[in-house]
Amino acid sequence: MKNFRWFLLALSCVFAYGCTSEGASEAKKETAIPTIPVTELVPQKTEVHREYVGDIHAVRNVEIYARVKGYLEEVYVDEGKEVRKGQTLFRINNEEYQAQLASAKANLQSAIAEAKGAELELKRVKLLVEKNVIAKSEVEVAEAKLAAVNARIEEARSEKSKAAIHLAQTEIKAPFDGIVDRIPHKMGSLIDEGTLLTTLSDTKSVFAYFNVSENEYLEYVKARGKAESATVVELELADGSYFKQKGTVETMEGAFDEGTGSIAFRARFQNPEKLLKHGSTGTIRLTNTVENAILVPQKAAFEIQDKNFVYVLGKDNVIKTRSFVPKSRLAGYYVVKSGLQSGETIVYEGLQGLKDGATITPKNIPLDSLNVKAAKIELTAR
Repeated sequence: MKNFRWFLLALSCVFAYGCTSEGASEAKKETAIPTIPVTELVPQKTEVHREYVGDIHAVRNVEIYARVKGYLEEVYVDEGKEVRKGQTLFRINNEEYQAQLASAKANLQSAIAEAKGAELELKRVKLLVEKNVIAKSEVEVAEAKLAAVNARIEEARSEKSKAAIHLAQTEIKAPFDGIVDRIPHKMGSLIDEGTLLTTLSDTKSVFAYFNVSENEYLEYVKARGKAESATVVELELADGSYFKQKGTVETMEGAFDEGTGSIAFRARFQNPEKLLKHGSTGTIRLTNTVENAILVPQKAAFEIQDKNFVYVLGKDNVIKTRSFVPKSRLAGYYVVKSGLQSGETIVYEGLQGLKDGATITPKNIPLDSLNVKAAKIELTAR
């Protein structure tokens, strides 16, 4: 009886061990095939926002120089003030130029009077020649004298005009509506001809210049196609806010810069509140539409020796590593240039611990659920 009890006990232990081993084996089998999120690559029509450093220029920005020499007698405006076209900005002492004009007028009157005398002399000589009192050669002499006096009249008129211009140039006026920049010389300063007095900027609208790489230029041109409407751009200011007015790309340069390999674009922004100033900077946001773009979430990719890889789901749920070449690296996504095709399925996340040739239990996550279409995909040009 005692031996029988020992036999039952031993049989129970063997059965329990067998059950435990079988359960552990099943558990091990279950944990060996992990459930991993995957997503299918589907072509997307995607708006790509690229950002560039932009230089702001007034549509009209001119340096105003003194045209004549003299003492700066009056400064009628202050720095930073708006002025109107034709408004007097400065006045240089004009007494010397008034005297020059008066002298030029007197010389002109003298020449005119001399010409009248020469005309009378010519008439008298012709009359005497007709009466055979003097030789005909005297007529030629009188005509030459009259021509010389007429030449002096023209010279005197030129000097008068020149003196009048110099006198007018003692008053410096605004060539257009704008804002006055710094005024380096104050009243009483001796001004030479060619001295910079100030700069005037017309900022009712401004130009924003930004450089685009050749690859992005081609992408822009292809995306634009035959569209007739101008490309709309946005301007981010230095404080991170966006300028209220949106701009339009008007033109681009005719050649690429050999040093940088880029080409300059020019956009125009209306500036009714005069917030933008000449010489300021901002960030231009240019939007391109990419048709049939293959997007790969960056969390689904990993790098090895500067190459990009993903795990592609194959037959029997076996994953294989695959390298691909990105066309652009964007915020949260890669735009694929080559290496991956539409319809292929890749591991979306949970890459840690995975190896080439491993078997997984895929959990499909549609690409649309990742908000790819709604995502703002941005790239800052460097």
